[in-house]
Amino acid sequence: MLCTGSGLTKEIMNNHRLDEAVPKIGFGTYLISNDQAETTVSSALKVGYRHIDTAEAYQNEQGIGAALANAKRSYSLNRKDLFITTKLWPGNPRWGMPTKSYAATIKSLDQSLKRLGISYVDLYLIHAPFGSQHRLDQWRACCDLKKSGKTRFIGVANFNQTHIGEIEDAGLPLPDANQIELHPWCQKGELVSFLQQRKITQIAYSSLIPLANWREKTGQASAKTDAMRNDGASLDSPFKSLAGKYRVSEAQLLLKWGLQKGFAVLPKTTDENRMRENFSLSHFNIDTVDMEVLATLDRGGGVAWESGDPCDTP
Repeated sequence: MLCTGSGLTKEIMNNHRLDEAVPKIGFGTYLISNDQAETTVSSALKVGYRHIDTAEAYQNEQGIGAALANAKRSYSLNRKDLFITTKLWPGNPRWGMPTKSYAATIKSLDQSLKRLGISYVDLYLIHAPFGSQHRLDQWRACCDLKKSGKTRFIGVANFNQTHIGEIEDAGLPLPDANQIELHPWCQKGELVSFLQQRKITQIAYSSLIPLANWREKTGQASAKTDAMRNDGASLDSPFKSLAGKYRVSEAQLLLKWGLQKGFAVLPKTTDENRMRENFSLSHFNIDTVDMEVLATLDRGGGVAWESGDPCDTP
């Protein structure tokens, strides 16, 4: 186990602001199998990533835990050097999955911690607003998990203004973060403004959707259309032209857009060279005029989920 003892030290607990604690370039692990996870995450740690994002639903926490266990020996990393996020799968009645209760939420994090081989996570998220009538019970459990020291911060993913309003109306602590699909084709301006007003950190996933080769392999389903793929592949793509202007890759351009918007980003790849490229974003800035151009490319809702943007859940 990378961290001995139970829960958080006083030093770690005293860091109260998520936006100051979270490394802005994280490493995403969706669609990385449990068998691949140890090697892939170890490579990411070698490159310099310190923010690792996983989830109960990804089914790779055990492999990631093996990489974390090796981090001290291989890279002289202590637990406090890392920022680990995992997520509660809340259930979804529409998919035949019962929603999790307060008690089941507590149990889920305990099980994730066991698989990860650590005594606390840095951020625990409700993966989507699928909990319907149990959403507030799940959130109350998250609040108590934070009090117990099993997580430093708590948040949600794919929640819209109405979902967060339920928490607000119940008089419960607001989320520290909301992890949502964000890229120039899906900018969610009203939601981002809502989150900023409440000092809820925005974490962007699927930042690279506009790339022509995003999830091009069989089995990597999404709601991305053929028209979107063709637009991404076009030689007239604004992402290609701007990447050429700044002498960076299209992926670097898209990730930098997210950083300049104030989001943390979670690029994912199993290729170590691409890991390095995605992590190398400090040598350029997108100028104001070009950020304004990118602002005009918004196409509306997200397409990362084949079933539709979970932010639209009632």
